[in-house]
Amino acid sequence: MKNPNAQNQKPVTPLSSRLPFLSLIPGWLVGLVITIIVIAVLANFSKSFWYFEVVENDQVGVTIEAGEIQGVVQPGIAYDFGLFVSLVKITTSAVAITVDDPELITIDKQRIGLEVTADVFRPREADIVISNYSRYKNIYLNDASLQQRMTAFTLQAMKVCVGDKKFDEAVIGSGRDDLRACIDDELSGLALPLGLEVRNVAVPQITISPAVQAGLDAIVQSRLATEKAKQDAEKAKQEAVAQQAVEEGRIRVEQSKLQEESRQQATLQELKKQQLEAELAVIQQETVNEQAQLLLTQAQQRVAAEQARVDIAEELALAEMYAKYPEYVALQIALANASAIKDSDKFIYTPAGVFPQLILTNGALPLIPMK
Repeated sequence: MKNPNAQNQKPVTPLSSRLPFLSLIPGWLVGLVITIIVIAVLANFSKSFWYFEVVENDQVGVTIEAGEIQGVVQPGIAYDFGLFVSLVKITTSAVAITVDDPELITIDKQRIGLEVTADVFRPREADIVISNYSRYKNIYLNDASLQQRMTAFTLQAMKVCVGDKKFDEAVIGSGRDDLRACIDDELSGLALPLGLEVRNVAVPQITISPAVQAGLDAIVQSRLATEKAKQDAEKAKQEAVAQQAVEEGRIRVEQSKLQEESRQQATLQELKKQQLEAELAVIQQETVNEQAQLLLTQAQQRVAAEQARVDIAEELALAEMYAKYPEYVALQIALANASAIKDSDKFIYTPAGVFPQLILTNGALPLIPMK
């Protein structure tokens, strides 16, 4: 009996007939590919039961078995076999952070901006890693998470330290280093519970508002102007003292010169006088008549004239100096006037043309106009 559906059934075509190119691939190659795929699947599955890895110098390894931390291995070769074992590597090299905050308020309500940089290190000590790994795994393994957390800590430290300082203490001179030390201490205190270490904290940039900058510039300019005025005044004072000393020295030199000339002139006149006296003595001895007496008289007159010149030689020298240096005359007049005034002297000043009022024992006389 024939199958009623036989006419509707199609014959089964082999795979090689439908894919002719498969017939061109050797059977051994197909087997090799299948074997490699099977080995890869088994190796991937078996990774849960063993590991053999190298821990670099800037890493530590956390050994885990069945989800539980077994220990921490230092740089070197790490391997283990067991049920669901694995090795997680933690990079311990520095992670740099840079944090900016343009709006910080000092204790005296001044606005400043800060830029803070620092290096953050994950722990290498086994006890710290083991106690903190489960809570801060993401921070230990992911640099972005670490930077995000440290940025928040840095912003908080910046606000605390700036808020406790006055503007001058945070910005000017050694105050900036005190601010850096404060931020370092605050940031280290916040990072310590996470097992993190903060080093190389720096405050490379402090920004202030244009208004505050203009005010500081004005203060600096005012201080510089004040210092310059003081220096100019001191310079003028010193120049005046030096000029006065030079002038006094010049006057002393001229005065000494004139005194020496006067002394020399007096000596010369004295020599002339002695010469004339000697001549007179000779004439007196030789005078025997009226002509000799006349000569004697003339000689005596010349002697008297020379004596007069000797007597006034010093006055002539002083007169010449007074004529040459009027300021010296004024100085001598002032000294003479000053020495003439005594403590017991009294002066009465009245308007021009008015006679001073006299006070007597029986009353005061009226003012008498002067014509």
